[in-house]
Amino acid sequence: MIRDQDTLDFLVTTVGRFVDEVLIPHENEVAETDEIPETVIAAMRELGLFGLTIPEEFGGLGVTMEEEVRIVFELGRASPAFRSYIGTNNGIGSLGILIDGTQAQKEQYLPRLASGEYLSAFCLTEPDAGSDAASLKTSAVLDGDHYILNGTKRYITNAPHAGIFSVMARTDPANKRASGISAFIVERGTPGLSLGKPDHKMGQKGAHTCDVVFEDVRVPRSQLIGGVEGVGFKTAMKVLDKGRLHIAALAVGAAERMLADTLRYAMDRRQFGKPIAEHQLIQAMLADSKAEIYAARCMVLDAAQRRDAGQPISTEASCAKMFSTEMCGRVADRCVQIHGGAGYVSEYAIERFYRDVRLFRIYEGTTQIQQIIIAKNMMAEAG
Repeated sequence: MIRDQDTLDFLVTTVGRFVDEVLIPHENEVAETDEIPETVIAAMRELGLFGLTIPEEFGGLGVTMEEEVRIVFELGRASPAFRSYIGTNNGIGSLGILIDGTQAQKEQYLPRLASGEYLSAFCLTEPDAGSDAASLKTSAVLDGDHYILNGTKRYITNAPHAGIFSVMARTDPANKRASGISAFIVERGTPGLSLGKPDHKMGQKGAHTCDVVFEDVRVPRSQLIGGVEGVGFKTAMKVLDKGRLHIAALAVGAAERMLADTLRYAMDRRQFGKPIAEHQLIQAMLADSKAEIYAARCMVLDAAQRRDAGQPISTEASCAKMFSTEMCGRVADRCVQIHGGAGYVSEYAIERFYRDVRLFRIYEGTTQIQQIIIAKNMMAEAG
């Protein structure tokens, strides 16, 4: 651990109190208006949530992976929209610049991301390139001192609000492999960059996504991340282990919130002359959920500690992401069942969470992609 235990405990406690006193009380408003109030965004800036993972030299907190997941356990107890709004600045929107960017790129953008002045968006997925991201078609053609970008990116988180876009584009049209892809920083307002209409999703109101369209967008060569062509996809892959642990921790936090709400409901709701929590079939669902959350939490912490120790964690990150998100779905289903008819109406938070957490099993690599990664790694290790 980089920080002493007392400092970490204070940080986690502070975030937990913020979740209880600020975020959770605004959940219904966000669900009804599809917007996070500006007062809440300002409070998140003041708390430093936009720069949790950005190094201190650039104005962030520079937390370790273990510290990050412990904080996300707390953030996950509130509507996922809040975490989503700060998530790209702490993950895929900034990590490419942090890991492979030039010193000038880091100094120009990371402090603005850490302060929340800029919101970032990560543009990899396309209409015909999702899990098979290496097949992307967005092109970047060198023309003097600029690259000309053309293509469409889909389901881009925070795109409607982003100040900068980290864009994956093919710089070598003859190379259809991942090594033909490069990464660029494109600023909002660049001529030729436009946004599609907001996506209307199953859940996660307040977390906005849309298409990002590039039509002859001229980007200076200085905006090529790292100043080197052909490493963009490798840059993207470097952030995935971290992103998968982040989402796994988010799933654990959400599951803990759903179970806590459901336990309170089960202890208050009476049927057949006693609280339903005293009926053994209800107890079985509560106990199964508790055990699975405990297992997922242990997996996430173990993988995070391994990453902080410098160990390769491709398999462990995929295991944690797969198990935690699938677990979260099972917990959501049980919690709706325990609520009975009340779980199907919006008066209770479980109805909203049931829809919100479904996405966890899809983004940052679907469950099926995690299975493929785990199996391939197993076979590689076995020779």
